[in-house]
Amino acid sequence: MSNKDSSQITNESAMLKAALIPTVIVGIGCLALFSLFKGINGFYGALVAQFVVVVFFLVHLLVSKLSRNIDPMATMALALFSYVTKLTVIGSFLIILDKFTPEETIDRNSFGISAIALTAAWLGGEIKGYLSLKTHLPLPPKQKDETSTEESQ
Repeated sequence: MSNKDSSQITNESAMLKAALIPTVIVGIGCLALFSLFKGINGFYGALVAQFVVVVFFLVHLLVSKLSRNIDPMATMALALFSYVTKLTVIGSFLIILDKFTPEETIDRNSFGISAIALTAAWLGGEIKGYLSLKTHLPLPPKQKDETSTEESQ
């Protein structure tokens, strides 16, 4: 494997690892907390929230990896398409969950609070992972400003 390939894998792996660690910690905390206060339906609510949040953000990282070497306009189109698709699928999932799952099975409050906490944990970890990559855009070379040098003389 060449250095170029290993750096691409490292970037994606670093982002995934940085996001998963806090998400798993918060997820375990949510499972324990809602199991304690809401029982088995709180546990199921927190568990379903973990599934939804992790799948949503894993798709984001997959799209990022797939669009690495394509045209920027195609990357934007792919990102927008994946975002709309994810929102549609998650919205449909939530409607199905609400209509066909009794509240005695999956606690809605446990689901909602867990989903918000897990989202915050994932995004915080992903931001931390991205900042640790130290990827910077190259700046254009500085040009000598002839007017300022003439004025100073």
